[in-house]
Amino acid sequence: MNLVVDAGNTFVKTAVFQNSTLLEKHVFRKEDFLKNFQNLRKKFPEIQKSILSSVTALDELLENEVKKSYPLLHLDEKVKLPFKNKYGTPETLGKDRIALVAAAVNEYPGKNVLIIDAGTCITYDFKTREEVYLGGAISPGLEMRFKSLHKFTANLPLVKPKPEAELIGNSTESSILSGIINGIKMELKGSIESYSSKFEDLTVIFTGGDSQILSIPLKNSIFANSNFLLEGLNFILEFNKTQ
Repeated sequence: MNLVVDAGNTFVKTAVFQNSTLLEKHVFRKEDFLKNFQNLRKKFPEIQKSILSSVTALDELLENEVKKSYPLLHLDEKVKLPFKNKYGTPETLGKDRIALVAAAVNEYPGKNVLIIDAGTCITYDFKTREEVYLGGAISPGLEMRFKSLHKFTANLPLVKPKPEAELIGNSTESSILSGIINGIKMELKGSIESYSSKFEDLTVIFTGGDSQILSIPLKNSIFANSNFLLEGLNFILEFNKTQ
């Protein structure tokens, strides 16, 4: 049984897996980690291994708490991965991107896969059917674009995102919606078409909090479940058990 810990800037996700089956998942604020971890430890005494992915440094005290309980694999550029990593600066590659690629390798082996994660940033990550990760792209996310227009101009309002926007805005608000919503959808469509022209039988995976808002109809596109990243981390942990 495995414990997966995904620590973000504010929230921490924990998941317990039996082999590849998710048994339980929790999301809570970082300051509540210790209490929730102790509850998990009592509920699942069968846990034997753990993996930690952190976009920022998880408090050393909390990390040590996991280490005291289970062998801990801390995801970094030195960890063995279930794919060949051809990223030029592996030490700067986001842990979330690594986990998403691992999940794609696990669920879509032998396929050309483009993973689009629409979160704080929109990330594009591509792995070949030979399980080689080539890299991708990073673009400002939905909320970031709305906030930047408001923050870096004198008079533009902060507009709330909507799934649909008119092509021609007839007010400042609808013009902002048109520019951002339609702009991102055109970016997505153009990126997907560029990858499709270069790599045959492309599978596109959409994930992230804004994936439903920004989705565009496309052949061979798949909405990943909300546990896709956690499943990738568990797959990395399972892969390292056999190495």
